[in-house]
Amino acid sequence: MTEPDLAPAPPESVSPVAALGADLRIAAAHGVVGLEEEVDLCLAAVLAGGHVLLEGPPGVAKTLLVRTLARALGGSWGRIQFTPDLMPADVTGTSIFRPREGDFSFRPGPLFVNFLLCDEINRAPAKTQAALLEAMQEGSVTVDGERHALPDPFVVFATQNPLEHEGTYPLPEAQLDRFLFKLCIGYPEAEVETRLLAEVHGRSPKARPADLGVNAVTDPAQLLSLAEGVRGATVREDLFEYLVRLLAATRRDPALTLGASPRAGVMVLQGAKALAALGGRDFVTPDDLKAIFLPALRHRVLLDPAEEIEGTRTDEVLRAILDREEVPR
Repeated sequence: MTEPDLAPAPPESVSPVAALGADLRIAAAHGVVGLEEEVDLCLAAVLAGGHVLLEGPPGVAKTLLVRTLARALGGSWGRIQFTPDLMPADVTGTSIFRPREGDFSFRPGPLFVNFLLCDEINRAPAKTQAALLEAMQEGSVTVDGERHALPDPFVVFATQNPLEHEGTYPLPEAQLDRFLFKLCIGYPEAEVETRLLAEVHGRSPKARPADLGVNAVTDPAQLLSLAEGVRGATVREDLFEYLVRLLAATRRDPALTLGASPRAGVMVLQGAKALAALGGRDFVTPDDLKAIFLPALRHRVLLDPAEEIEGTRTDEVLRAILDREEVPR
């Protein structure tokens, strides 16, 4: 009698990541319903050191998802409601004159937290959007010529409404490029929505994640330690070549006026490593790259206006590229 095939135990360097992913899914389920894939991708972004942009119509739990994740991941968190009159100093902080001491002291803004929720980020003008660029890229802000370091990790979770909604502004391309993933949250399937109604109809409209039983399953120190292990994941040589072919295909596709940059390729690779670790592996597979391809690139390529008029979606073009390019064995 032959022994049944057993799945190999996850390598020691990544098994804590897989365990964290399982714990986070359980914790997040107390707050949100039916967003399991988004929870995984958000954790992958945190482990890869990136930021996440969530787009969808009002009422699909974008803000609740971020609040739930911030609670479950531990650390400090804050929220900024973006409005047309929001000023850069309202985000970064400002220097305050102290008459008794006769000098200025820096008063930190709301972004001095581990996890920052930027709610309806595309309702603020470009000048305020630019205030986030240094923070998102460098992990610091400069006010009155003085650099102030942000907590580590520092992750921005931004929500935005689709651009066709009134009172929205398109985000600058330079800022979009700072987001590791853009996740599109639409209306739930009927089965999920039925379960949602059954679970939440008795909740208070003002219930916070803590009130719903969402507890912290990690802390910033552990996240930094796990992220260090994620960066050491193995990538086969043929996967580098495969990713380069995918990137090149976006640059020559007639449906796109702007293809993916080399930095976009780096983002795909970082996200794929984190996704592999969440699967209990210390090596990247072609499926990891394919799973990350759309979330990491849909906001970094530009659809031709003629294609947009015809109703073509960026995701459709990217999926077609994935289907065309040969996958390494």
